[in-house]
Amino acid sequence: MLPKVNEMLYYHVASSDEAEATIEYRSRIADETQDTLLIEYPLNEATGRMKRLYLGDELSVYFVSSDGVKHYFDSHVTGFVEDTIRQVVLLKPDPAKITTVQRRSFLRVSAELELAVKVSAQARFVCLTDDIGGGGISFICDSKWALQTGQEMECWLLIPYKNGSIEHAFLKAEVVRVKTLETGRLQAMLKYISITETERQKIIRFCFERQLEFRNR
Repeated sequence: MLPKVNEMLYYHVASSDEAEATIEYRSRIADETQDTLLIEYPLNEATGRMKRLYLGDELSVYFVSSDGVKHYFDSHVTGFVEDTIRQVVLLKPDPAKITTVQRRSFLRVSAELELAVKVSAQARFVCLTDDIGGGGISFICDSKWALQTGQEMECWLLIPYKNGSIEHAFLKAEVVRVKTLETGRLQAMLKYISITETERQKIIRFCFERQLEFRNR
């Protein structure tokens, strides 16, 4: 069973910020294509305020069928359409993967990968990631970089696969949270604000490989 045009979707957005991750949003499905759902801009269920989404944002979604049953699926933002009102484009779920059991497991895995970061022309550094996913990334760096929430940066990620091949993924991201660790170093949590679908798929491929590796241990 797939959701239909004019039905309401309810969802949470993957976020490194625990408070943000618990907020539920809703959107009406305005249109669809063979592979996508076009939804109106999301509203916070509690406050009614609009929520800005970014390319690659991961969503844990449910809709309610006519018999009152909640049907859950995972999706992500693939683009935006400028119509009478701006619409968000979501990947349409595989019907076989829609379930009546809620899943809040976004595709994010722990991994120490090399990441080159450019905050400005004068501030560039190389660090290791803490975890990565299709919608965001976190890394550990020296406190001298004094990162702040809302800061935007360009990143180049080195991705090694199980078959020995290596890929590079370029992305632009925004800092959503900075935490000072006991070591004095900083843990920065970012969400992607600009990433091509090709680059995002490179990251998701690595995440799937890493998840399979963990399960087989």
